[in-house]
Amino acid sequence: MSDLASHIAARIGAKNVISDAEQLKPHLNEWRGRYSGRTPFAAYPGTTEEVADIVKLCVAAGAKITPQGGNTGLVGAQIPDGEVLISLRRMNRIREIDAANDSLIAEAGVVLSNVQNAAAESNRLFPLSLAAEHSATIGGLVSTNAGGVHVLRYGMMRDLVLGIEAVLPDGRTFSGLKGLRKDNTGYDLKQLFIGAEGTLGIVTAACLKLYPQPAAREVALLAVPSADHALALLHRMKAATGAVSAFEVMNRLSVEVTVKNVPAVRDPLGGAGALAVLVEFEAAHADGLRNAIESALTAAIEAGEAETALIAENAGQARVFWALRESISAGHKPEGAQVSHDISVPVSATPSFLARANAAMEKRCPDVRIVAFGHMGDGNFHYTVMQPEGADPAAFPGPDLTQLVYETATALGGSISAEHGIGVARRGDLARFKDRESLTLMRAVKRAIDPSNVMNPRVLFE
Repeated sequence: MSDLASHIAARIGAKNVISDAEQLKPHLNEWRGRYSGRTPFAAYPGTTEEVADIVKLCVAAGAKITPQGGNTGLVGAQIPDGEVLISLRRMNRIREIDAANDSLIAEAGVVLSNVQNAAAESNRLFPLSLAAEHSATIGGLVSTNAGGVHVLRYGMMRDLVLGIEAVLPDGRTFSGLKGLRKDNTGYDLKQLFIGAEGTLGIVTAACLKLYPQPAAREVALLAVPSADHALALLHRMKAATGAVSAFEVMNRLSVEVTVKNVPAVRDPLGGAGALAVLVEFEAAHADGLRNAIESALTAAIEAGEAETALIAENAGQARVFWALRESISAGHKPEGAQVSHDISVPVSATPSFLARANAAMEKRCPDVRIVAFGHMGDGNFHYTVMQPEGADPAAFPGPDLTQLVYETATALGGSISAEHGIGVARRGDLARFKDRESLTLMRAVKRAIDPSNVMNPRVLFE
C-alpha cells in the first residue's frame, strides 16, 4: 500500500494523499457514531483524469476502493473498511450553467447548497432540499438517489439528473453529460449510476435539471387529529391550490422530543394535534395563492381534517416551522436505544402502515416509544422505535422490531429503503425483502461492469 500511495502521490501531488490518523478521522466516522472504518490512505483527486488514473493504479495493485462525498450518508456505504478512500471534495467546480436549457453541470464534490445558490444567481431553482444540504455533495446525492422534502413536486435525484460523467471500475470514463430531456437511443446508461451507491463507478460530474424560481412561496403548519385526516388534507391541498411542493408529517412524540432536546426549537402549535403537518406551497404568481390556501385550510378545519392552522407571515416564521421538522433526527438521538427505518409505501397506504406498525411494535415491546415523521406526500416515513422510558437499553429487541417494520411495509407494497439506500447497514435485509429476480439482475449488472469487485465491495450485496 505504501508503494501505491507513492504512485498516486506522484500523479496528483503528495499533499493530496493523506495517511495521518488525525487527518483521516473525519472520513472514517459517520456523524451519528454508528459506523467507523479504516483506510491505508485517502486520495483527493482534482480532475476526472486524476480519478481515472487513481483507479487504474488501484486496479493494478489489487486494491479496492471506497468513494466518498460529504460523508452524510446514513447506511455506512461511504465508510471504508480497509479500502483506499477516494474523496471527491476537491472536485468542487460548477462547470457550466445553461439557463436557456434550464441545466447546470456540477462536479461531484460541489456541496448541494452551492448548486442551489448558483442556480438562484441565474434566476433558476435547483429544487432538491434536505437537512444536510450544506455538507452533502452532488456525487453522493446522485449515488444514493437522494430524496428530501420536495420529491412530491420535483421527484427524486433520479428525476433531476440529465447526464452523468463517471469513472468505471477499470479506469475508463463514461462521458454522458448531455443536457438532453429526450435521447431515445437504447439503454439510459446514466441511470445505472444513480442510486448505485458507488458500486459501479465513481460519479465525477452531473448535468442537473433546473426550474424557474417560484414567485411566491407560503408555508403552513397544522395540528391534525390522525393519519387518515392527514391523507385527506394532502389531497385537499393539492386539488385546491395546485401548488403543494412539500407535505411533511410529524407525530406528537417526534415534536416533543425535538423541543426537549434541541435548543431554540419550539412547537408553534403549543402541543395541539396527534400529528403536526407542515405544508409548503410554490407558485409562479403570488396573485390568489394566499387566498386559495386560506380557503382550503378553512374548509379542512370545517371538515375536521385539521384542528388548527398557522400560516407563516414572513421568512423568519417559515424558518421556525421548518426548523422543527429538520431537527427531529437530532431530537430523538439522545433518547436511548432505538432502531431507525426509512420505509415507503403507496401514499394511500400511509395511514394503514402507521396503524399496523404501531400495533406490532406495542405487541412486541410494550410501552415502546415511536417517532414517526417524514414525507407523507410521497409515501416515505422515517420510523424510529425507541426503548420504553427507564428500560434497560440492553434488553431492547431492536432487530426483531426492524423485521416487523419491514414486514409491515412490504405487505403493503412498500420498500425497506425509500431514500437512504442499503449501504452496509441493510445488506441482509435487502437479501430477505427484495424479490429474487431483481437481485439476480442487480448482481448481473455488478459483475458485468465491475467483475473484480473493485468499487465499494461491501455495499448492497452480502
